[in-house]
Amino acid sequence: MQRRSFLKLGAAAGAVYASSRRTPTLASTVEPRIQRYVQLGSTGLTVSDISFGGSRLSDSSLVSYAYDRGVTYFDTAESYRGGASETAVGTALAGVRDKVIIASKTRARAGQGQREIMSALENSLRRLRTDYVDLYYIHAVNSIDRLENPEWGEFTERAIEQGKIRFRGMSGHGSKLVQCLDYALDQDMVDVVLVAFNFAQDPTFVEQIKHKFHYVSLQPGLVEVLDRARSKGVGVAAMKTLMGARLNDMRKYESQGATFAQAALKWVLNSGRVDVALISMTDEYDIDEYLGASGASPVADLDTDLLTCYVAMQGSQYCLQGCGVCADSCAYGVPISDVLRTRMYAVDYQDAQLAMDGYANLEGGATACLNCVEQTCLGACPNNIPIASFTRDAAQRFSLA
Repeated sequence: MQRRSFLKLGAAAGAVYASSRRTPTLASTVEPRIQRYVQLGSTGLTVSDISFGGSRLSDSSLVSYAYDRGVTYFDTAESYRGGASETAVGTALAGVRDKVIIASKTRARAGQGQREIMSALENSLRRLRTDYVDLYYIHAVNSIDRLENPEWGEFTERAIEQGKIRFRGMSGHGSKLVQCLDYALDQDMVDVVLVAFNFAQDPTFVEQIKHKFHYVSLQPGLVEVLDRARSKGVGVAAMKTLMGARLNDMRKYESQGATFAQAALKWVLNSGRVDVALISMTDEYDIDEYLGASGASPVADLDTDLLTCYVAMQGSQYCLQGCGVCADSCAYGVPISDVLRTRMYAVDYQDAQLAMDGYANLEGGATACLNCVEQTCLGACPNNIPIASFTRDAAQRFSLA
C-alpha cells in the first residue's frame, strides 16, 4: 500500500470526526486512573507506568489532578519554566511527599565544580519543598566530556551520603545519545536513564510499515543500549513518546474510542525496553487521555493503524532524537538535531517558552543558517526532512522572539 493510498483510507475511516476536534471521545466512561505500577530498574522504587512530565508545567492543580488519579512519579528540572515547574510540583505534593517519587535535573556542564552543582540541587530542593529527591539527573547530555567530569561523580556520592538524593541518572535526546549511554553504563554511573524513545524508533514497528511506504529506522544502537541498561538493572524511562505530539492532526482518524496518544503509549510500554513512559501533562483532558493507556494492554490492529497513519503524515517532518545521521553535515557546526527539537516545541507543541528556553542553551543556535549558501545538510536525512528550511525557520523564529 503506497503512502497516498494509505492516507486516503485513513481519511475515509475517520470522516466522522471534525479535523479541528480537540478532545477525543474515550473508550471508557469510567474515570481514567493508573492501572499498573512498575519497579524502576533495581532501585526498588515503584512508579506508575505512565508518569508526569513537568517540562511545560506551572500549574500545581495539574499535579494534584494527576496524583488523585494514581500518578506517583513526577519529573521536573531546575530549567523548566525557570523553576516554576519545580515550585508547582513542590506546592502540590508537600503533604504527600512519602507517597510519591520526585525527580529533578541539572545540566552540570563539563567544567562545573561540586560546590556549584550542590547549590543547584539545594535551590531545587527549596522550590520542591522537600529535603531530598528520589532521582537526580545530569540533564540533556550530548557529550561524553560532561560525564567525564569527576566533579559530577564526587557530587553525587556526597549528595547520596547526605540523603539529598537517593539515586542518580542521566537524561538525553541528542545526536550522541547512544555513545553517552554506553559510557554511563560502562562506568556504572547511573541508576536510571531518561531517553527519547517512541514507536517510530522501534525497529519492530518500522519493520511492519516499511512495505507500505518509505521510512527508515535511524536509531543505530539505541534499542541495543536500552536492552543493555535493563540487563544491568538500570531503570529506563522514556520521553518524547508521541513523536512530536501533533494530536489534533490525528483526531479525524480516531474511532471506537481509540486515540493516537494511547496507541503510542501502549506501544512504548509493550516494547519491553522501558519501565515507564513520561509525558508532558498540560491539561486535565490530556491527563485523562494518557491514563487511558495505563496497564499496557496489547497493541491492537486499530492502534497500529493510527501509528502508521501518523508516520505517513509526519515522518518527513519529525527529527528523531538520538539519530545523529546529519550531525556532521553542516560546515558551520550547527547542532541540527537540537535546533530541530526546539523548533518542534514551537511548531508542534505550540510552546514558545519551552522552545526559547531550549534554543537559548544552544551556543550559536542556527544563526549560520540565515546566510548559508552551501546548504551541505541537504539530503542528509534519509527520511527527507528539509533540514535547511527548518533550521533557517528556527533561526528566524528565535531571533525575533
